Amino acid sequence: MKGFLGKLFGGKNESTKENSPASLLADVLETIINIANLELSFDVLVNEETGGIKIDLYGTDEGLLLNRDGQLLDGLQLYLKRVLQHQLPEDKINLILDCDSYRERSDESLLKLANKLKGIVIQKGKPVYVKALPPGKRKIVHQFLADDDRVKSRSIGDGHFKKVKIFLTKESNSGDSQPTT
Repeated sequence: MKGFLGKLFGGKNESTKENSPASLLADVLETIINIANLELSFDVLVNEETGGIKIDLYGTDEGLLLNRDGQLLDGLQLYLKRVLQHQLPEDKINLILDCDSYRERSDESLLKLANKLKGIVIQKGKPVYVKALPPGKRKIVHQFLADDDRVKSRSIGDGHFKKVKIFLTKESNSGDSQPTT
């Protein structure tokens, strides 16, 4: 079993320490694709300025990665991040695993939902909630809503997945009410 896990996580030896994070990720991902017998290929793109790595997957089995809201794609990304943390604990490397521009489309639909819910909050004056989201998706919603002074957002719940509560700011609440004379 050590050989199998060593293939997936890579063994800590001197030659591994000399490898770049991109080549380490390519080796591990190639091993996973071969073991799973998937018809996938990938391109590894390294951003020289930030040191971030983006891996684009493509091939006949793309649909498997994107089913169920991209859960397998998310799982592979998390796994590859853990491999980096295990092999290169001193490096903080931003990794994005994508397939058929799924991440961009997903973020766009999330922003459309946040904008729609923001409109409901402003119109009705009552808070609304976005479904439970992982931290990265919540961050996208919070940053989008931070641009509008009329609303605020807050993560609600325990654990990794939390809801986002969108509500009016106090200034918007008091500004909407008309004084009675």
